[in-house]
Amino acid sequence: MKPPRPRPRGNPQQRAGDETVAGLAARKAAARLLAAVVDPRTPLDGLTDNEHGHPQYKALDSRDRALVRAILVTALRHRMTIAALLAKRLEKPLPPNATALAHILHVAAAQILFLDVPDSAAVDLAVTHAKSDPRTLRFAALVNGVLRSLARAKETELAPTLAATSEAPQWFVRRLAAAYGAGKGQAILEAHRHEAPVDFTVKADPQLWAERLGGIVLPTGTVRVERPKAAVTDLPGFAEGAWWVQDAAASLPARLFGDVTGQRVADLCAAPGGKTAQLILAGAHVTAVDTSKNRLARLAQNLERLGLSAEFVQTDLLDYRPAELFDAVLLDAPCSSTGTIRRHPDVPWTKTVADVEKLAALQRRLLARAVTLVKPGGRIVFSNCSLDPIEGEELCRAFLSESAEVIADPIRPGEFIGLDAFLTSEGTLRTTPADLALESPGISGLDGFFAARMQRAV
Repeated sequence: MKPPRPRPRGNPQQRAGDETVAGLAARKAAARLLAAVVDPRTPLDGLTDNEHGHPQYKALDSRDRALVRAILVTALRHRMTIAALLAKRLEKPLPPNATALAHILHVAAAQILFLDVPDSAAVDLAVTHAKSDPRTLRFAALVNGVLRSLARAKETELAPTLAATSEAPQWFVRRLAAAYGAGKGQAILEAHRHEAPVDFTVKADPQLWAERLGGIVLPTGTVRVERPKAAVTDLPGFAEGAWWVQDAAASLPARLFGDVTGQRVADLCAAPGGKTAQLILAGAHVTAVDTSKNRLARLAQNLERLGLSAEFVQTDLLDYRPAELFDAVLLDAPCSSTGTIRRHPDVPWTKTVADVEKLAALQRRLLARAVTLVKPGGRIVFSNCSLDPIEGEELCRAFLSESAEVIADPIRPGEFIGLDAFLTSEGTLRTTPADLALESPGISGLDGFFAARMQRAV
């Protein structure tokens, strides 16, 4: 099908009337937010924040907000498969100035291919959307034809297209292959196609809470539920603070200190506070440091629900000058978050190689500062949720070789229950979404995480 040239004028009365069509506002919001993610690379979480999100999103009721988020997550998770199937139905690519049309098509295709939305509704709403926008008015017939063709062919074309496609931009595919090899890189990409399960760190008795929440206990002690039966805040144990949500991989770095009973430990870049809570439960006196006032306030609320307490310091870590050095410090550094793509499928579309390199440079400066906050002989744990070695293995290797103030403190096999499978030959910890294969993809995997333990020289 050949797209006609766009015409910049439409019928204002027709467009105004279309706003009353049931479901149209949600589809318009989905297309607008998809554009904001893939064009100026705006993170999805900010756009869909219930208090500070995009105005079109906040104007919707809770049910439509949930639909918009489902459409967006699906459209981003399967972006390359959707693009391939749409391209088969076009005689030539859409013109560069037809981005609004591309987003309408992607929003509708996500519903047709992957969501429980009637094909006819997805097609009709997309056509109405196209007619209501002067940028896409003349494309309405194209939208109708392409999407009806897609609906007819999905049973035969979807599976082979999924098998032949990698759901990520090429820069990210190349980085994974270089870091992990083609086979494991592809396994990670395949894991990203599946929604992550929900993991819970429990204060005590994981087996009891696995039974109450309808999940399993992982080898690391985390309780995992594939699909909770209710909203997190409505689950048993939430109100009494028996647990908190935390990916199994994210729970590992705080364990690397060993016995911290009675020690003064700084959790740097601490919010939202899962690791802070772990350290407190382990018996440490914790100082939670974060640059954001709002994030610290949320951390405080989380700890209050859990019945835990810590000292809070709002400051830029690079400016932090505590009155007394700490026995240990944890730096879970800001990073590219490429290890969390199962939960945040916008990440590869909102980041670039330049972003990864810039964040790695920031982490190097933060790590150098973190070392100065710990007593001689004290431990430093550095971690982040990136899959890229320049934010993990390569960064730590270079830091240790260049710094006389710190030495490696390798994690030894058998030192911690459930961690041996994730240890590297250098004694660091590395997890990926392709690890921890269990009975089904929906219950398998971990966030991508790196952690290294060091000691300040005496």
